[in-house]
Amino acid sequence: MVASLKTLDRPSSLTDRVYLTLRENLCSGRIPSGHPLQEAALAAQLGVSRTPVREALARLASEGLLDTFGRSFVVPTLSESDIEDIYELRLLLEPEALRQVALRIREKAQINPIRTELAAMVAAHADDDMEAFMDANYRYRSAWLELVPNKRLLRAIELYADHVRYLRALTLGEREVRTVVLKGLKRLASALSSGDGDGASAAMREHLLEAKRILSKALTPDGQQS
Repeated sequence: MVASLKTLDRPSSLTDRVYLTLRENLCSGRIPSGHPLQEAALAAQLGVSRTPVREALARLASEGLLDTFGRSFVVPTLSESDIEDIYELRLLLEPEALRQVALRIREKAQINPIRTELAAMVAAHADDDMEAFMDANYRYRSAWLELVPNKRLLRAIELYADHVRYLRALTLGEREVRTVVLKGLKRLASALSSGDGDGASAAMREHLLEAKRILSKALTPDGQQS
């Protein structure tokens, strides 16, 4: 290696851009479960060659966000067992991340973005605006993730949370569910504001357990997908 060489700044590759576009559409639920994804059709739709699409699909499959089906990729349908596995990991990762965040807060201004999005969720709930609530909920999550000091931990959290992100649309349309979500996120914001690491960890654990219970109910035969 030549010691005098420096890393060059470069724009995101086309593969990265295709990957991010597909990932966002998958996680938002705009591409439904069971829907087949084929290189040629996606390349034509996105206006790119098949190579970056192929590479992006392979990357998404390696992350578990797609399944392979012959020569196509398919958006997986999560089972009760999948939910158990995903939330087992989330319960290991996210409470610890919030504990770290709370203990590193030095100024209350650091959590202003969290409080802003919490207020937006409250307003959207009052207006019975599910889309606005979901958007603010996503921004709330992004705000606390920005404060996670361990970037490897952050990447693991983002991966497993994205596996169930699209299911929010199944549950957040219910006013009772949004009320439960707000209660949990208010408790979390309060613990972060006071720098209470154990309180923040406990609040996130309770929030995740409630989310798991709600999603499991939605996926049962007598739930919302019946």
